[in-house]
Amino acid sequence: MPETMKAAVLHGVEDLRIDHLPVPSLASPYDVIVRIRQVGVCGSDIHYYRHGRIGHFVVEEPMILGHECAGEVVEVGKKVSALAPGDRVALEPGVPCRRCEFCHEGRYNLCADVVFFATPPVDGAFCEYVTSPADFAFRLPEHVSTEEGAIMEPLAVGMWSTHRAGVSAGDTVAVLGAGPIGLVTLQAAKARGATTLIITDVEQSRLEFAGRLGATHTLNAGQCDVVEAIREITDGRGADAVLDAAGASQTIGQALRAVKSGGRVILIGIPPEDEVPVSMPDLISRELDVGGIFRYANMYGRAIAAVAAGLIDVKGMITHHYQLDEAEEALVFADEHKSECIKVAVSV
Repeated sequence: MPETMKAAVLHGVEDLRIDHLPVPSLASPYDVIVRIRQVGVCGSDIHYYRHGRIGHFVVEEPMILGHECAGEVVEVGKKVSALAPGDRVALEPGVPCRRCEFCHEGRYNLCADVVFFATPPVDGAFCEYVTSPADFAFRLPEHVSTEEGAIMEPLAVGMWSTHRAGVSAGDTVAVLGAGPIGLVTLQAAKARGATTLIITDVEQSRLEFAGRLGATHTLNAGQCDVVEAIREITDGRGADAVLDAAGASQTIGQALRAVKSGGRVILIGIPPEDEVPVSMPDLISRELDVGGIFRYANMYGRAIAAVAAGLIDVKGMITHHYQLDEAEEALVFADEHKSECIKVAVSV
């Protein structure tokens, strides 16, 4: 391996530079070094680039962006037996402490000490090499590309959301928001057996894309009353589960009104406001189950298996490609051309 590598480093708001940094070395005998091949552009990358922070996570020192990634193992630690150089892997970007109550319960996404790629002050994967614990590097089947492997991260979010919503065969599911997370959530619901798949957005091009991915009903939220439309589709009953991937106060309200009595609402997106008005009498009297999701837990293996089996299409969601030297262009394009793109990928 070379001694230095190229990396797309965020130095400040809208200040992304291609720097040459030392190639990381094995920090543990249980780690692997991975040559990154593909990285997906996430909304969080754009938010850090545009604003330098997300909530209380603030970029105070130069940081490498990118956490949706896959590549090729080039070196393994002495205690690693399940992987070998040459294996192609998708990297789960959040590594927990493995010792706390939540880790022991299998809900390691709630661990307070998760180390997550591209979350200050942790560097991400817009670079040529990274290290990872071997047990968070998932081997890809021969017919699953590293490009698809990089999209396992948002797919894990969609699969965790439908798991939390208890989606099952025959369900009617409404997904609010047809961005990348909404589209993988739609596909995850279909893979779990949901038969009526409703999705909403204000971008008609994304709704048309959702139709090609299996949506049975597409609703343009700028042209109709979403709640009334969902109730009409369900003969006044409401959806069994509503998953809000848009993360706006308006869509949260829609989710609570569009779900059936006794139904499940899962909030995926985070609204800009800290507090959102909710009709508590309605929530209580209709016995609604409302929950949030934070990333995912134990979903990567399932996500890879679903893609390998042809149940979910992530490759078709990648609409635009850039090289590492063009990482800033990729971020700007993904931010400013939402009507033209679904998922933007960076090749390393």
